[in-house]
Amino acid sequence: MTKKSKFLGAALSVMALSLTSTANAQVLPDSFEDYTLIHAGTVLPVPGKPAMAEQTIIVNAGKIIAIADGYIGSDEATIIDLKDKFVLPGMIDSHVHLAMEWSPNIRLDGVTKEAGDVAFDAADNARKTLMAGFTAVQDVGGPKEVFALKRAINAGKVPGPHIMASGRAVSVTGGHGDSHGYIEDILDLNKSKTICDGPADCRRATRAAIKAGADVIKITATGGVLSNTNAGTAQQFFDDELEAIVDTAATMGRKVTAHAHGKGGIESALKAGVKSIEHGTYLDTDTARLFKKYDATLVPTVLAGMTVVDWATNESFLPPASAKKALEVGPQMQDMLSIAWKNGVNIAFGTDTGVSKHGDNAQEFIYMIKAGMSEQDAIKAATVVASKHIGLDDKIGTLETGKLADMIAVNGNPLQDIEELLDVDFVMKGGVVHKHKD
Repeated sequence: MTKKSKFLGAALSVMALSLTSTANAQVLPDSFEDYTLIHAGTVLPVPGKPAMAEQTIIVNAGKIIAIADGYIGSDEATIIDLKDKFVLPGMIDSHVHLAMEWSPNIRLDGVTKEAGDVAFDAADNARKTLMAGFTAVQDVGGPKEVFALKRAINAGKVPGPHIMASGRAVSVTGGHGDSHGYIEDILDLNKSKTICDGPADCRRATRAAIKAGADVIKITATGGVLSNTNAGTAQQFFDDELEAIVDTAATMGRKVTAHAHGKGGIESALKAGVKSIEHGTYLDTDTARLFKKYDATLVPTVLAGMTVVDWATNESFLPPASAKKALEVGPQMQDMLSIAWKNGVNIAFGTDTGVSKHGDNAQEFIYMIKAGMSEQDAIKAATVVASKHIGLDDKIGTLETGKLADMIAVNGNPLQDIEELLDVDFVMKGGVVHKHKD
């Protein structure tokens, strides 16, 4: 070791005594070989708490070792200069569909694409998501190829975010999660093993979803906009079916999240023990009280609502039943988020991307601000809250000692202008740099 390196090592040991509150008091190593030192002009280690200026984020073996005051130097370490950037935890989208993206050909794709086509599409969408600064997602309602993608990403074979996935949604026959719009022979071929009717059958469907690899059980508690059926957006499961799903999932260590638009369907799902609601379009102040009573989370997906309104107004590829529902549901979603936020509902960031385009996920932030959330609250929803919601808060969501080195950086201050998050300049996931623009 050179005299310079020894001097730096001793100095760093002293500096460890004044580490910021995000790091445990510890003596740093004498050698920084194989370490990465990130010089952050401003860093927000824990959204919801103050940002800090001129910090060094110390990374080793894919994890955060500490965050220290000032810019630490070392001849042995890899140094990443982000002195002119604002650094924050990687963002988390709690509602995506990586294996698809809506287009005029979407219904034809369902009966023409091979499994390989679906897998490659999903991999490309995962890459776009990661490059947009989303280092983790929850895929709620997708084919088995998403599980293969998750394994490939975890093995380092392809770039992409951490994935928690439900696989196919549990739905009633003819419900939002079933197939629609094809001739009977194709509908029979497309029938998922997670379609169910009655409590006993819904217990079977829940177990089938878990057997297939589900990290979380996704149900379609109400009708939905893009299902090609004139069945509305009200409750579709009976209460005893909802209870059977929740109880069965719990016995196998899984939580349940519910696609739900109609007020009755939202409230029935919450009373049955569903832990989160996707969309929540027609909730009101009474529904908000139920969210708090049952300690449940809302994933609002306003971006999807605004996207389908645009399609129904300016495009012609939505089937008539879907276009009608789009014009009814979409305009309600911005007001819904405002009601939920003002009434203290716990909100996790989610977009329903796959309806909107992959890589545009951060557009949801704009709607969150319009609903009355502060920039800090919106960022917290996409980090601290979302990491807990998808069950990864012990690994990601904040930049703290022992957590994975998942972080992004932008040019300006997103606490003052949320649109800074629409153009991410730096992405690190697990200590690996995937994007770095000057």
